[in-house]
Amino acid sequence: MVKICCIGAGYVGGPTMAVIALKCPSIEVAVVDISVPRINAWNSDQLPIYEPGLDDVVKQCRGKNLFFSTDVEKHVREADIVFVSVNTPTKTRGLGAGKAADLTYWESAARMIADVSKSDKIVVEKSTVPVKTAEAIEKILTHNSKGIKFQILSNPEFLAEGTAIQDLFNPDRVLIGGRETPEGNKAVQALKAVYAHWVPEDQILTTNLWSAELSKLAANAFLAQRISSVNAMSALCEATGADVTQVSYAVGKDTRIGPKFLNASVGFGGSCFQKDILNLVYICECNGLPEVAEYWRQVIKINDYQKNRFVNRVVSSMFNTVSNKKIAILGFAFKKDTGDTRETPAIDVCKGLLGDKARLSIYDPQVTEEQIQRDLTMNKFDWDHPLHLQPMSPTTVKQVTCVWDAYEATKDAHGICILTEWDEFKTLDFKRIYDNMQKPAFVFDGRNIVNADQLREIGFIVYSIGKPLDAWLKDMPAVA
Repeated sequence: MVKICCIGAGYVGGPTMAVIALKCPSIEVAVVDISVPRINAWNSDQLPIYEPGLDDVVKQCRGKNLFFSTDVEKHVREADIVFVSVNTPTKTRGLGAGKAADLTYWESAARMIADVSKSDKIVVEKSTVPVKTAEAIEKILTHNSKGIKFQILSNPEFLAEGTAIQDLFNPDRVLIGGRETPEGNKAVQALKAVYAHWVPEDQILTTNLWSAELSKLAANAFLAQRISSVNAMSALCEATGADVTQVSYAVGKDTRIGPKFLNASVGFGGSCFQKDILNLVYICECNGLPEVAEYWRQVIKINDYQKNRFVNRVVSSMFNTVSNKKIAILGFAFKKDTGDTRETPAIDVCKGLLGDKARLSIYDPQVTEEQIQRDLTMNKFDWDHPLHLQPMSPTTVKQVTCVWDAYEATKDAHGICILTEWDEFKTLDFKRIYDNMQKPAFVFDGRNIVNADQLREIGFIVYSIGKPLDAWLKDMPAVA
């Protein structure tokens, strides 16, 4: 029986291994992590991550050929294929701080694999890593190998949160990069055979190691660039009276461009986009390509600009101050159908409003109060470093309340900011909400999900990103 072990039980490792176990009943799959609470959650009825369809997959396989364990060394020792799916956070200090990936967790995983292995192994990079990481890992393994042979493969994930299980069941492509040697090719074929249980052969792409590593960074950079492009257009639409949804629809009808990732919003979030682009910027700089680095850095700058613009619009519309005013925040996750808050635009928007002394009432159907408070007290990039779970600052806690109902969040509020496109926000009783708010009552739609005309009929002053401006907003321009 082939044995697979995955180091890291997070958003990538957990769902990926669960689907491999479901689709390959003849393979034994172990997911290991040093975090006892996380492994306990995977073995309970309350999984540590929310992902539609994940519960069913885990329940079908857990205890049969899918196991979650903290006994990392035992499962690594017994495995034929070891997936490494650990954090690769952005460095917060030292060389490349704020851009380069921190490979501390990767390196310690590689050293542990070398220490405990008694048989040849295929080691698979599953985390998003900088180009040439495989080379570093290879050096660690070969210099500590004690005669055991390791083959390194790159098998980046292309999952979107909220649809991860569907993405795993029906992937656009599976990418496997390996050394172009007989041993490397054999390792590629071994991993290909796992995916071939359910993925058509022509959708399993094989490349050299560096192409696979770079393809992941490139794919995320291209997607983020599309969002920044349409968000840049949204600012121009507001200035000219154009409607960004009409513009993006017309642009997306061009088959060379296509309609996906062209929704204007308050900005992109998630664990990958910013981190991967900063990583790409750093790699370009290290390879003497400053112009290329600057090109990709601009994608991040536009994203930051969009969040700042949104905050400025809120403050300027409300007589240039939100001090001591209650603002309802609807949605904190970086997108719907996930409880993930990593790099969510809501953090920067909330911090911007808190900086002007607003009182925030936050509702998100999947994010806990503890998570929200932690996110709002943490420094940039620290979310990905487990050692930095800093104590909460009491001032932020005082200004922020978290509630479990949109109507409670909006009661007595001066304004509403919609920051996540949860379906339930489209069907709220806005008449009821309006009646219970301070007047004038404002809605700032950061996801363009409400019908602005209907809300204006009720009496709201509405700001929708990239849409022709309400007369009120024209009279109170947002100053950058």
